Parts: sequence; structure tokens; C-alpha cells
Amino acid sequence: MNTSLLQQVILFHPTGNQFVRALLAALFEHGLLAEFFTTITPPASIIPFIPASIKEKLNRRSFPIPSARITRFPLRETLRLVAGAVGFSRIIEPETGFACFDQVAQSFDRLVSKKIRDNWAGKIAWVYGYEDSALQTFHEARKLNIQCAYDLPIAYWKTSRALLEEECSRYPAWKDTMRGAFDSQKKCERKDGELDLADLIICPSIFVLETLPENVRKTKPCIVVPFGSPENIFQKRNPYSNNFHEPLRVLFAGTMTQRKGLADVFQAMKLLKRKDVSLTVIGTPCAPLEFYYHQYPDFHFEPSRPHNQVLQLMSSHDVFLLPSIVEGRALVQQEAMMQGLPVVATVNAGASDIIENEKTGFIVPIRHPEIIAKKLDWMADHREKVKEMGFAAHLAASRLTWSIYAKKIIATLKTSI
Repeated sequence: MNTSLLQQVILFHPTGNQFVRALLAALFEHGLLAEFFTTITPPASIIPFIPASIKEKLNRRSFPIPSARITRFPLRETLRLVAGAVGFSRIIEPETGFACFDQVAQSFDRLVSKKIRDNWAGKIAWVYGYEDSALQTFHEARKLNIQCAYDLPIAYWKTSRALLEEECSRYPAWKDTMRGAFDSQKKCERKDGELDLADLIICPSIFVLETLPENVRKTKPCIVVPFGSPENIFQKRNPYSNNFHEPLRVLFAGTMTQRKGLADVFQAMKLLKRKDVSLTVIGTPCAPLEFYYHQYPDFHFEPSRPHNQVLQLMSSHDVFLLPSIVEGRALVQQEAMMQGLPVVATVNAGASDIIENEKTGFIVPIRHPEIIAKKLDWMADHREKVKEMGFAAHLAASRLTWSIYAKKIIATLKTSI
């Protein structure tokens, strides 16, 4: 499709992820992509010679467009990856380290803004950026009468901070697992600056939308575009998942923090007091494992692993549990549903549009482990119903595709061109 440059979009993100790739592919397919900016992509010639941990991260940064349409700024991000692999923590200290993610994002933003100023004045309709890496680019775009689309993947920072500060009071021992509560004022001011400059705000869930300041929602177009679900084939469940004489297998997956509600998971299991309900936790610890076993000793820990292995582990469980305190839209919920697991989650986890009580799972309020315990108790007593809910969960999640996600964003951009 031949499209005038004046209708095109520059997309920029320092690392890339699934929703960036989905939008990037669709923009390119519709002839709307002017250029994509990122930090680093996998250089095939050196992949065999770099540490396995870095290779794995780089392999997730392949993008579905010709390399000639990608501009890279790799220096700081390369330093960040190497420093993390060799344990050189000083230069990746949050916010202050030369190669920490905050500095990577800000440096990237400055470099993108210069490219916009030097190469794209009067040639494009939109720049499309993401939280923490868009402030300077939006400033430059505004000067050039280029519209700014802002993708906000998680709740507005004031809501997040308030919720997590309350959690620090509620569970003091878990304070160190909730580092997001302590972003500097300068970083928060940058977030507000990005919001102020945005002409369009894209949110992944109603929860995120409702956390935006009222004046932003009243004065700017704000849309909700749910993430797509993984396009995998429904896997046959582990045979013993259908043996109702075995324990109900409950799975929690994610960073092991109370931001994800893990303290409430443990408390719910204590209240449940059932030997026929087991808990598996897969994720990255934010504290020594001894800390977690001290909080609740009867869970089975599984370390983080490649994505396909996570899906395989999901398929051997019966229920997915994510009582998050603050999220944007946790993709892991839809991944679990695609594997045939009903989900017990909070509205704040961001998927209340597809989690329907007693049909695809349960929505529970935040900070109520006793309600979580009651839902798990009911599910342990209604195993055949849980199996039916799992099939319904798969169907509900499968209706959300990355193609639908990208098309809605593109339709909104084109309407405003």
C-alpha cells in the first residue's frame, strides 16, 4: 500500500515487547510505518559468542520488519545487559547508574528526539512512544506540529504509589519487594510531562484508564485497547489434572512481590487449610527464598524459565491466581486462560473484561485474602465445574488477538490524521 509520508508514524521503544511487535508489524503492513527506533536487536553474527543470559534477552528483540526500517542506539543498553550478566551492579543502580534502565530510556529518548528534529520535520503525522522514554521526543514533536501518541502500560504513578505505600504499611516485611513505590520525584515529574504533551493516550485496561487524572481524561482522547492473547494451540491438559482425587493445583506466576499480591496468596492459603489444594509459585524472587518460605512454607517454587516452558507448566495446573495490587494488564492472565486455566484475579490486574465470575474465573477485591480462600475452597469442591470454566477461559482469551489490538490503535491514529 502506498501511503503519503504525511500519514505515517514513527514508533519508538527502548527494548521492545509483544505489544510493540504487534503494532509494529501492523503499521508496516498497512504502509504507515516511517521508522522504528530501539536500542539493540540481535546481531546474528555475534549471537553464538555472547553469554547465554544476554543471548536469551536479545532473541526476544527480533522485530517483524526489514532491518533497514530500524534505527538502533545500542551503547547504554549493551552496557546494561553486560553489567547485569557479570554482576557489575554499580552502573545499573536504579535511576542513578550510568547504564541503569532509567538512564537507558532517557538517553534513548534524547537520541530519538534529535532524529525527529533532523530528519522528520514536516514529513510524519505521529510519533508513538511509551512511558519513561518519550518526554524529549514529545517536546520536539510538538515544536514540529507532529502529534504524540502515548502508550501507558500500567496504572498512573500516583495511584500506584498510593496503593503500594499502603501495602508497605499493611505488610512491612514485604516492603523491599515493592520498589516501584519509591520512584524519585524527578522520575514522576517526567511521567507527568509525557502525559501533558500527549495528544492521545492508549491504555490496556479500564483500570489503567480510571487511574488517570480527571483533567487528563476530560481534555484528551483516551482509549482502552486490551492486549492480545498468545496465538498458541490449546494444549491438552496434563492427564492427572482431570483426576479429581488429586489436589487442586493453583499457580501463581510473576515477580515475587506484594505488588502482584503474593503476600495475600500466602495468607489465603493459610486461611484455606486444605491438604487437597497445592500452590506453585514460578517467578523471580525479590528477596532470598528463605523469606518466602518463612511467610508460608508449603508452596512449591519454580524458577523463571523460557516462555514456552512457562506455558507447559501452566498446562499442568488447574487454577491461575493473581490478586495484584497494581498492574496495567498482566498478560500472564491471558496466557493462563489460553492453557485452559480459570483465573482468580483482582480488577487491578487489568483483565476484568474477560474474567467472568463462575464462568471463566473470579474477580476478587484487592486486600481480601479471605475471599480468595473462599473462591479456592469452592473450586476445590467443584472440580468438574473448574474444568468447564477452563474451557470457557480459553475461548474468552482466544477472542482477543494481537491483530485486533493493532487494528484498533491504527484506526484511532488514522481517524486523527
